[in-house]
Amino acid sequence: MAPDDEQHEVEERVGKLLAEFPPSHTPEVTFLGAQFDAGLAFVHFPEGCGGLGLSRARQPVISSALRRAGAPSGAGRNPIGYGMAAPTILTMGSETQRRRYLRPLFTCEEVWCQLFSEPGAGSDVASLATRAVRDGDEWVINGQKVWTTLAHTATFGMVLARSDPDAEKHQGLTYFVVDMHAPGVEVRPLRQMTGDAEFNEVYFTDVRVADTDRLSEVGEGWRGALVTLMNERVSIAGTPPPRGSGPIASATAVWADLPESARTPVLRDRLVRLWAEAEVQRLTRMRATEAAALGTPGPEGSLGKLAGAETNKRIYEFCVELLGAEGMLYDSYRMRRPTGANEVAIPARAFLRSRANSIEGGSSEVMRNIIGERVLGLPGDIRVDKGVPWSEVRRN
Repeated sequence: MAPDDEQHEVEERVGKLLAEFPPSHTPEVTFLGAQFDAGLAFVHFPEGCGGLGLSRARQPVISSALRRAGAPSGAGRNPIGYGMAAPTILTMGSETQRRRYLRPLFTCEEVWCQLFSEPGAGSDVASLATRAVRDGDEWVINGQKVWTTLAHTATFGMVLARSDPDAEKHQGLTYFVVDMHAPGVEVRPLRQMTGDAEFNEVYFTDVRVADTDRLSEVGEGWRGALVTLMNERVSIAGTPPPRGSGPIASATAVWADLPESARTPVLRDRLVRLWAEAEVQRLTRMRATEAAALGTPGPEGSLGKLAGAETNKRIYEFCVELLGAEGMLYDSYRMRRPTGANEVAIPARAFLRSRANSIEGGSSEVMRNIIGERVLGLPGDIRVDKGVPWSEVRRN
């Protein structure tokens, strides 16, 4: 379909959706379900899967039009589902799994979480120890996961587990969908320095998962993990926002509230430099989105994720500095259980939360390694576990 035809198709469907389901009079689940059925949920997905098979570049246009009309969005309540589970299910799942999971995922009737990291397998996810043992038409999973965002609100989780300990660490993994309310699943909060507990640790004790809920071929879980991780970085980098929005908007707002005497040339120069960094970050996100439209996301996602994490930290450090003594004030350190990711209220909270940006979804150090190896062609890290069965690799 030609670009002009795509644009006309999208505009027509958005107009029809808003006319038949006015956002102000339509329940959220009903509206999101209608959006999915109209192919406007993930426009680059195939028809019947929430999409129209069009260019991914059309999705921001759709989102912008719906936002202006006051339409609901589930991206904040189900970020893992939208950004990671949906593309993984599309790529790895069967037709039955696509039709079972994608629509309730988009309507947020079913929230998703990602269960990869473990206490001994963070940056090196492939060294994970959670075991999956086959028992007839089921698998029995035992182990522990950590840093699981929104596990306390999740209906389903994407679990990477070791099905063959005698294979190399990347070869003995299998990918599953697990019911977060199944017997043997225990979710415990991890309280952050903001007082929030959006992260969790999750324990699996003899959790039974049907073989029909296996997303990858047996032993091919790492391929699915790469799909999830690359989409995670694009998701964290985010859909390209309008110019001057996001964290830099917080900085400009704080700046606008300062008395004229406090707006020194030095501080003005720093603000302009941060604005330029934020704009470079935004343009990098645009490149990542365009690259992802051509297939599985490439290293642009890692570039965007690294740039976003480091820029966000610098911006909120600047905000707190501008606030002076007021920047030390904090609304409350009481424990909260957010229902969405990255919920922030004041610059001080955003400053504390931004420290996690350079850890979650792959640390900035890991992103630099990926960029060095895959973009710059630098030598990879020395691996002492290459060609060695996971069961024989020395662990601390």
